[in-house]
Amino acid sequence: MTSTKSGAAAAVRIGAGLALRKQNELLGLLRPCFARTQPWLQAGKYVSALVSELPRVNGWSIARHGGDRTPDRTQRLLNHAAWDTFAAMGVVRRFAVTGLDAAARRGGMVIGAVDETGQEKAGAATAGVKRQYLGCAGKVANGINTVHLSYVREKTGHALIGARQWIPAGQIADPVKSLLMGLPPDLEFRTKGQLAIDIFTSAYADSLRFDFACGDEVYGNCTQLREFLEDNGQAYVLRVPSNFTLTLAAGATMTCAEAVTALLKHKRRWEVRSAGSGSKGQRWYAWAWLATAPARHHLLIRRHLKTGELAFHYCYVPQGQLLTKTRLIRAAGLRWPVEEDFAFSKDCFALDQCQARLYTAIARHTVLVMAALAICAITAAQLKDRTDTQAPPPVRAGQPPPPEPGMIPLTIPEIKRLLTALTTRPLPRWLVIHWDAWTRRHQARSRWFHKRARLARDAHIALVS
Repeated sequence: MTSTKSGAAAAVRIGAGLALRKQNELLGLLRPCFARTQPWLQAGKYVSALVSELPRVNGWSIARHGGDRTPDRTQRLLNHAAWDTFAAMGVVRRFAVTGLDAAARRGGMVIGAVDETGQEKAGAATAGVKRQYLGCAGKVANGINTVHLSYVREKTGHALIGARQWIPAGQIADPVKSLLMGLPPDLEFRTKGQLAIDIFTSAYADSLRFDFACGDEVYGNCTQLREFLEDNGQAYVLRVPSNFTLTLAAGATMTCAEAVTALLKHKRRWEVRSAGSGSKGQRWYAWAWLATAPARHHLLIRRHLKTGELAFHYCYVPQGQLLTKTRLIRAAGLRWPVEEDFAFSKDCFALDQCQARLYTAIARHTVLVMAALAICAITAAQLKDRTDTQAPPPVRAGQPPPPEPGMIPLTIPEIKRLLTALTTRPLPRWLVIHWDAWTRRHQARSRWFHKRARLARDAHIALVS
């Protein structure tokens, strides 16, 4: 027990120190992206606020945490300061990839997992806002959607390395809305699949290569994305819907669902394999695959062992690369970390708490969240083996628990808490008093204007009645 406690204390010291060094390293790499020193320093305050324990992250709380007297500098950082947003995203991408590669074990796959996530928004003034299906809400709601690319190192770690916000065609075509939302004059409408192409193009420009690209039905259904990946010699395992039409090796054309009904009736065509290890053990499914007419293309089918639910993956492996069902199953099981990245980014780093409305401001908030996630993800990956003291897993159902369970390795949320404990200092008394007065004065002004607007509305209602 004593050795366990001393080990935990050592892990805390090592984890906090490494996280702080990684934060300083990344901020130093970001300096050339900024035209002036002051916005760069403000970006450092922004990232520090994101990795803090602030209950709510907005311009006011970030400014107060950073010791500013007003939120003006924070708002200027997002809206007006001169810095190259997508160059900064490239810096974060290279930093995350280098850090995860340094922590990687030999033989692990490298996956580029693409997916989108949303944020609910009120009103119609925010760039990209529209009533659409939002996975975070589980329904059609008013909000924005952004396509992300996650760099997944098997058995090591993962982090977000690219992002592009989806903007409806109607907003781009309307010059008034484009101006009010801060859309770039040369911005063209892009589907989510085309945005994924843009993100992969930026990754390839940095000489990144993936063993497989993975994505859900939105991206598997995009012919242009599949052709782009094939032209770049990129293997992929992309989810497709049950009505996705394909031509089998024998020449028959049918949907995925029809192919399963016609060709996979017998149990011997299915094989039970793990899609990878989760926090509660192996994730077992039944798998089958079918060759299709284009060479090196296959349909991989996953069936849930209890519910029988089917999931379809359209797969491609270039000539000269190893093509086995085992590799395709491993790749299919490595798409889920992008969902974990979304959960960490929202729960720990306020990805979905952005109150900005302009296109560039939303992109800048996203980049700084990616930076905060990368710092903690790299720290967790590089300390994974050193801080994992778990007892061996059970080998039989009735096995008694070990006397000492050990500890799981440091996680991203734990790294964030350690970094917060190391960097957070109590605010001076005068600053607390100043912010109390500033906030109440600002709220009083807002309340006065709201009441004036209500009087104008009430007068209009009286005239109509």
